[in-house]
Amino acid sequence: MTATNLAPTKKGFPAGFTEEKLDETRIRLDTRRAGFSLEAPFYTDPNLFNLDMQAIFGRHWVFACSVAEIPEPGDYVTVDYGPYSLIVLHNDDGGVNVLHNVCRHRGARVLTDPQGTTGNLVCGYHSWTYSPEGDLIHASAPGEMTFDKSCYALKRAHGKIAAGLVFICLAEEPPTDFHETAKIFEPYIAPHELEKTKVAFQQNIVEEGNWKLVMENNRECYHCDGHPELACSLFPTWGLTDETIPPHLEDVWGRNQQAQASLEYRCRRYGLPYEVVEELDTRVGGIRISRESLDGAGESFSADGRRLSKKLLGDLPDFRLGRCSMHLQPNSWFHLLGDHVITFAAFPISASKTLVRTTWLVADDAVEGVDYDLEALTHTWKQTNLQDKAFVELCQQGAASPFYEQGPYMKSEYQVEAFINWYVQRMREHVG
Repeated sequence: MTATNLAPTKKGFPAGFTEEKLDETRIRLDTRRAGFSLEAPFYTDPNLFNLDMQAIFGRHWVFACSVAEIPEPGDYVTVDYGPYSLIVLHNDDGGVNVLHNVCRHRGARVLTDPQGTTGNLVCGYHSWTYSPEGDLIHASAPGEMTFDKSCYALKRAHGKIAAGLVFICLAEEPPTDFHETAKIFEPYIAPHELEKTKVAFQQNIVEEGNWKLVMENNRECYHCDGHPELACSLFPTWGLTDETIPPHLEDVWGRNQQAQASLEYRCRRYGLPYEVVEELDTRVGGIRISRESLDGAGESFSADGRRLSKKLLGDLPDFRLGRCSMHLQPNSWFHLLGDHVITFAAFPISASKTLVRTTWLVADDAVEGVDYDLEALTHTWKQTNLQDKAFVELCQQGAASPFYEQGPYMKSEYQVEAFINWYVQRMREHVG
């Protein structure tokens, strides 16, 4: 990861933020033109990126992984964003320990693998050894005097599991409304029983673009003509209304409405929630969730809409359940289907670089080559991710141009506006 200077100034802001720079940032935030993209520095300025890492990724709940990635006690993943590196470890109580991956001796990374299984945590530099809770239990060398090991535990962060999804927060006092956000999404996700899934595949893509451009791109389907594989199963009218449907999509809109009515009938029959809940910028733990129809057979992300795994997830009664789609601020989105689940997380690296991690989950008893074909399972979103990478990088190149000027969001891009509005609110709260 690219080094980032978050050493605080006297006022507690990242180095590089003089009073003049802070005043300039406050003015940019306070005068932000509603319905338009951000000014270029928000996408390009390393100092503003540092502030993002402090104000957004250093204070709010961030999606880290699913329980399927750390299914047993001692299993861990390391999660890196900006200057931070965290160990997310499945503990003996069924929860997670979240530890800063920084040895208390001389700061070396304690665990260097992206995932694995461990008992105690041993730093590879001088073998300082920590318990799964982060307590220092071994640090000795010939001739050394004893010292108080209790003063040198790994620093901890907050972690919680909600409906099989793992979230972390670096703030001393995390935002308290995430509990209410979890109460919204748990009834939608719980029937898929993520704790009974396994990882079929994980893809890491580094996009040469600011993390906000990654999230903006995800929050609209205005560009979905550029996703031919996705268009086979995802209606390109997503985000549109009767008033905004262009003539060439009227037939598709009608088919979409009919498929949605059929899906809602089945959801009512099975007692599954499907209604749209949209609070992307009206709460700190911003969320949008719904269950939406898919084209074709309506089962999965395939060319004909048919299932890609023979195994139903959890206690779901039917493959024809479209997709449960969830967006969470600031860094994640999800698609939950009858046959598999896809999680997406954006982890900022620098002002112009972001890691996008996509993970495909299937039933834990599904057998590759028997119940699912891995290439078929992952094809649509592998291609879509590469296409989105190209779109984001075009926008980053444009934002770096001296001739960049803020442009208006279209009506179908209202979720982009909501994301930016959420971001601006959080930044205002931080800079005062």
